[in-house]
Amino acid sequence: MTVQRLSGIEGAREAVGTTVIIDVFRAFTTAAFCVAAGAREVALVADHTHALALKANDPDLFLTGEIGGRPIPGFDTGNSPSRIVDLDLRGRRVLQRTSAGTQGVAAAAGATEIVLGSLVIASATVRYLRGRDAISLVAMGTAGGDDHAEDEICAAYLEQLLLGAAPAAPTISLAAAEVWPDWFPRRDAELALEVDRFRFALPVTREDGLLIARPVFV
Repeated sequence: MTVQRLSGIEGAREAVGTTVIIDVFRAFTTAAFCVAAGAREVALVADHTHALALKANDPDLFLTGEIGGRPIPGFDTGNSPSRIVDLDLRGRRVLQRTSAGTQGVAAAAGATEIVLGSLVIASATVRYLRGRDAISLVAMGTAGGDDHAEDEICAAYLEQLLLGAAPAAPTISLAAAEVWPDWFPRRDAELALEVDRFRFALPVTREDGLLIARPVFV
């Protein structure tokens, strides 16, 4: 097995082989919480207007996402696992648009397979990836920025697990963040750092022009 580490939207474009798009704060943590709340799938879109148009035709769709971190008007909720954790989404189809994570999935045109990555599904993701020959780990960070810390930490952890090491679960201190905006409450970060909370991976398939993540329990 070969593992390469990449970063940001350019890294997503360069990724080949089985590609893990990592977004810990908060896109693919939120996606995992949607599945845990009962959603049957999460469709990933780059354009929020596309999501709104789909919901206009199917009001039962559940829209989650952000632009610049903030909730999108017309969406059911923002990109916030703490808003999802107590919801009942059984049988619902979720559409997600974010500024980094879903953009990375859309940009990974060279990948033979795409898998969503976050700490809450880290070990399950590694179990799902066993047997692959070439894996690209893409730490998305913030859109247009260089802040990749939590995603790079997740990528390093996944890399060690994939290569057969037994690393300690990563820890990320939140002490330095004194102000938490209402659209990114501290509880979101706390939930995102619960390593291996869930036992499913989130591989992505392309169907009818949409990129759709469904859980695989491993």
